[in-house]
Amino acid sequence: MPATKSKPEAAVKQQSGLQKFMAIPGMASVITAFAGVVILMVIFAMMNRNFMGKNNLMSLSRSIVPYLLVGIGQGIVCITGNIDLSIGSVLGMSAMISATLICNGVNPIVAVIVDLVACLAVGVVNGILVGKFKLPPFIGTLGTMTICRGLAELANGNYNTGDIGSAPLAQGLRNLFYYGRVGVVYSGVIVALIIWFVFNYIMSYTRMGRHIYAIGSNVDAARLSGVDVFKTTTAAYLISAFCSCVAGLVVMAAAGMGSMQAGMSYEMYGVAAAVIGGISTLGGSGLLVGVIAGASVWAILQNGLNMASVPVAMRNIIIGIIVVACVLLDIMRRSGIKIGGKKKA
Repeated sequence: MPATKSKPEAAVKQQSGLQKFMAIPGMASVITAFAGVVILMVIFAMMNRNFMGKNNLMSLSRSIVPYLLVGIGQGIVCITGNIDLSIGSVLGMSAMISATLICNGVNPIVAVIVDLVACLAVGVVNGILVGKFKLPPFIGTLGTMTICRGLAELANGNYNTGDIGSAPLAQGLRNLFYYGRVGVVYSGVIVALIIWFVFNYIMSYTRMGRHIYAIGSNVDAARLSGVDVFKTTTAAYLISAFCSCVAGLVVMAAAGMGSMQAGMSYEMYGVAAAVIGGISTLGGSGLLVGVIAGASVWAILQNGLNMASVPVAMRNIIIGIIVVACVLLDIMRRSGIKIGGKKKA
């Protein structure tokens, strides 16, 4: 008769499985972020019964999309130990270039391709400045941020564009990135989730993903191990530029026009989505699944505080405090400092 496992042994095995799951780098932060999403939704639902209404939830899901996209790009760059301050300006440039071309009679598909090439060029420049010339990422991407904002303003001669029109292809573009629906799910949400799945797979199961984590953990050790730091850094910035380009198309599709102010403060939104989701600003750790929670926290705060009639200034203060707290906690955790001020043994 085969021996059966005792209940204590089974409990130990189950506990070890849970411990292994929780031991995945960044998983505890991800769970905390998703718990924050649930807590915020409960709080705002108690404050306003309309918060959990179908229309508001659908609107909320659509508002998460640009935050999620810039969070993916910024998160991957942060994992390399760098930062991309040009995200918001690339988003604005994307919205203005695509809208300007469409308003001037260019086929919307061609406009999107030209727009994508322009945005990816910025990613290459960022990669060269940071990865090849070793320019501090804050300085390098601050420069491209300013340049891209200027290009966004010059795209239509320092004017916002007019309406992109209701021609079939233009309307199809708006439906794809914002207004279209598959059942109760907006097509823009589906596009963002597809992009997330692709990059999450790259980060989790490919050599490029391993190299991105490696240079964020220890760039010198990664280089000695044969990792091409320049190519990997450039790849991270290309992903960031791609995500910003798509986010720009989402913003343009929502407005039906190009605005020179599009993308303002989105570099902060990207950092917020990444760090709230548990991605370390020091590089080398974090999971992209956390960006979904981070982007959701940001959108829920904006939506819930707006429904509660909290002034914009107070909203910014509250969200700013949350971002600083998340970064501070990450630094303390990585350096082994407890809240009481003593280092862990």
